[in-house]
Amino acid sequence: MADGSRDTPTAEIEVVASGIPELDELLNGGYVRGRTYLIQGVSGTGKSLLGQHFLQTGLDADETVVYIHGEESRQDILVNAAQLGIDIQGAEFLDIGPGTDFFAEDKTYNLVEATEVKSERFTQDIKQIIEDVDPTRILIDPITQLQYVEQDQYQYRKRLQSLIRFLRDRQVTTVVTRTFNRGSTSDNRHDDFESLSDGVINLYLDEHERRIEIPKHRSLGQVDGTHGLEIRKDGMEVYPQIIPEHDKRTFDPELISTGHDALDDLLGGGIERGTVSFISGPTGIGKSATGAQILSGIVEDGGVALGYLFEESIDQFVHRSEALGLPITEMQAQGSLQLTETEPLVRSAEEFGQHVLNQAEEYAPDAVFIDGLSGYKITLQGDDQRLARRLHGLTRVLKNRGIAVIVTDKADRLTGIPKATSTNTSYIADNIVFLTYVEVDGELDRAIGVIKKRLGDFDNRFHRFSIVSGEGLVIEGPFKNVRGIMQGTSAPRIQDGHHHTTDQP
Repeated sequence: MADGSRDTPTAEIEVVASGIPELDELLNGGYVRGRTYLIQGVSGTGKSLLGQHFLQTGLDADETVVYIHGEESRQDILVNAAQLGIDIQGAEFLDIGPGTDFFAEDKTYNLVEATEVKSERFTQDIKQIIEDVDPTRILIDPITQLQYVEQDQYQYRKRLQSLIRFLRDRQVTTVVTRTFNRGSTSDNRHDDFESLSDGVINLYLDEHERRIEIPKHRSLGQVDGTHGLEIRKDGMEVYPQIIPEHDKRTFDPELISTGHDALDDLLGGGIERGTVSFISGPTGIGKSATGAQILSGIVEDGGVALGYLFEESIDQFVHRSEALGLPITEMQAQGSLQLTETEPLVRSAEEFGQHVLNQAEEYAPDAVFIDGLSGYKITLQGDDQRLARRLHGLTRVLKNRGIAVIVTDKADRLTGIPKATSTNTSYIADNIVFLTYVEVDGELDRAIGVIKKRLGDFDNRFHRFSIVSGEGLVIEGPFKNVRGIMQGTSAPRIQDGHHHTTDQP
């Protein structure tokens, strides 16, 4: 809590919209009326923009708002904001930056006297406009403009404390901005303001990836962690982490047929609703074709499916699938199959996840297909570990809704099974179907097998398979009397007495 004598009891807290609904989610409702909030980050992260959303929301609600600025002119602020669809012309503006006379005048002042005069003038100007206008919202952009005219850090802190109390007494909700030096995440000169603020919002920009974090929010608390952030033509967009809620539904392992009898046999009847299935294997083995076969089977059985392509265009996916005899275009026309192509480095994992959940809400699919875990890592913004965590969160939410999730994943080796998945994400998978090449009598055959299934029985033998034009996935009989498929080679099975040990690989 801040100053206890001034804090309002929880029951009387009035929530103020930040201007971005998703940010309000992270703030557990929004800003608190009469409190002061610090938005900080390196140059170009969107600090002013976030504050301008806050002011526009007040104007839209017929509130009076004040924009105190010191680095840009009023005209530049209005023009730049309008480019992103923000209209704050109705705000009262107070410019506390140096005017052109500072550059033009040839005068010399004693430094201490000059700062004392300017400090008092700024204080009086701010006090005057607040008393005259009586605003409900104020943006001070940046707060460091006040620091530049103070004699020392002690005076700066004292001035800030006085300003914050004055604003709180008048129940003015205040947002202030400050800029970090690039390459650092904090500035020791400014640590005092973090402690004085009721809330802190950090904005990050790292190799074109934007993130937002709220480390502090008095009274209401916040959603921890970093979240997706984008600046688009209509302003700032925030994408919270997808956090699965406690699963209250009764788990019903209803089987969904893949529409392919031999594949169903391998999987013990099909895949269960509310499970995640990985189709893994080396490049060119037929992972996408197998996934397309499953999607086609689900739709032909009356189901609905969503597909997200990370490694090829929709046109290419449709062309290859239809060459195998799968009527993808017809399914799209019927609305039972929706395909989405994701452009490289345009979305964060959080934005992609929210897009999937929005479509899942709209179409109520039986299955979601994510084609290319490697492409998912390359295309979306972020490091591998965070991307894997976000995928886990997304798949958990889909599972809780009873949706089957199918993911294709590239193996690192051409033959054999080096590990279950390429990014140590096997813990996400309930089922793993592995496709591999195996050497038999000096030739390469393709092998398909189920190496993990959490629910029910399955055929644990590897079968020969091929991808045939006009027929799709063709699964033949199991490899018999051979071993070593897991290593990518085969040899006669070791016999025990007069009997083979098993017909399994």
